[in-house]
Amino acid sequence: MKSEPEVYGIDDLAREGTTLWDGIRNYQARNFMRTMRRGDRAFFYHSNCSPPGIVGLMEVCETGLLDPTQFDPASKYFDPRSRPDAPRWDCVRLRHLRTFAALVSLDCLRASFTEEDLAVVRRGNRLSILPVPEAAARRIYTLARSEP
Repeated sequence: MKSEPEVYGIDDLAREGTTLWDGIRNYQARNFMRTMRRGDRAFFYHSNCSPPGIVGLMEVCETGLLDPTQFDPASKYFDPRSRPDAPRWDCVRLRHLRTFAALVSLDCLRASFTEEDLAVVRRGNRLSILPVPEAAARRIYTLARSEP
């Protein structure tokens, strides 16, 4: 799950403990989020920074929540076509599990995975939520432990 660290980073999540992962306005990313189940783990990826990469681990604690920003006209994520009786957007609640000692950079991921192994290494991939196959997740854990 990607976020820009200047907007919301792993340190924010660590300080708050839990957060709603709201503001998702891409149907494919939303649908990936809808497959999540309580207890699932997610990597926290810092994007649009230098260098980008995986900085920590989160756990899904609630699913199927309505994204409150879709109804808030003051929010940049307001969706005037979404109504309380027909919502379009939902979100999950995540809790901080750990911050990695060192970033697992996108360059490191590209050197370790093919595009078929891990979608985030695909050039031009802009989705903020992507599935990570179990085999790739185990390798990322190993990379996180081996980084200085």
